[in-house]
Amino acid sequence: MTAPLRDSFGRIHTNLRISVTDRCNIRCFYCMPADNVQFMNRRELLTYEEIERFVRVAVRLGVNKVRLTGGEPLVRADLDVLVEKLARIAGIHDIGLTTNGILLAAQAQRLYDAGLRRINVSLDALSPEKFREITRRDGYEQVIEGILAAQAAGFDPVKVNAVSIRGLTEDEIVPLGRFARETGVELRFIEFMPLDADNAWEREKVLFAQEIIDTLSAEIAPLVPLGRQDPTAPATEFEFADGLGRIGFIASVSQPFCMSCNRFRLTADGKLRNCLFSLEETDIKAILRSGGDDDEIARAIRECIAAKKEGHEINTARFIQPERPMYSIGG
Repeated sequence: MTAPLRDSFGRIHTNLRISVTDRCNIRCFYCMPADNVQFMNRRELLTYEEIERFVRVAVRLGVNKVRLTGGEPLVRADLDVLVEKLARIAGIHDIGLTTNGILLAAQAQRLYDAGLRRINVSLDALSPEKFREITRRDGYEQVIEGILAAQAAGFDPVKVNAVSIRGLTEDEIVPLGRFARETGVELRFIEFMPLDADNAWEREKVLFAQEIIDTLSAEIAPLVPLGRQDPTAPATEFEFADGLGRIGFIASVSQPFCMSCNRFRLTADGKLRNCLFSLEETDIKAILRSGGDDDEIARAIRECIAAKKEGHEINTARFIQPERPMYSIGG
């Protein structure tokens, strides 16, 4: 049996996040610049066939879960074709997608039929005005339409990701909590992380998970902790005491979960990253396009995972923000 992808701290990696594009149809300030974004040349992006080949090798090493990200993955043409390719790979038990939802209504059913089963929609505000302030684009109504279309297509649950930012989104906490109760979506509050293109992140702007828990408990109903159903999952789960509505918290800053991390990333241009905040990358595309065999790809994956650091060090003076912003890495 092939040895698992174990790093020097004993963490076994089974969860691969694949960015399919750095392009996006909105401009969230915590992810990318408002204007004049320099996107990758499309020839630099991995083809669906190259992604499929890489995943087949990764599965040999124990990967069983894949999530497609961007940029906005739904701006890449025929994404359902890639989903179908990945769904046919023996050993892949879970295929997910993170999207801003603007193009989801038209694609939800095709994606579900192709084999996608898990979907996360990014929505930081239920106020259309606040939505536009954050995204610097219109599209709120399309996101809501996309969430409803995903539910109608069979995705259950649909998860909604909301980045929480002090001084900006406090007024959205309770409406989002009520939205979860009314619609059946599972809500995830995510602490603001230092991956913005403008390097404007400050710790003072982080709206901590515990503050959100306190607000929801006081304004709606007490939140009862469910813990982590999966010890490698990034979210700590809660449920309202009356059983109506489930809320998760990804507290990357206030409660880092690095020592249980089982994830690594492949960027749209074929660079392998063993951490979201990694300062080094492994060039997989160079192997794929220079005639390298599958064993060479496998060795590169193992070496990348073996070099993974203990944690992201956001809370230390040693932290260095990666040069690549979120949209270029893959969410």
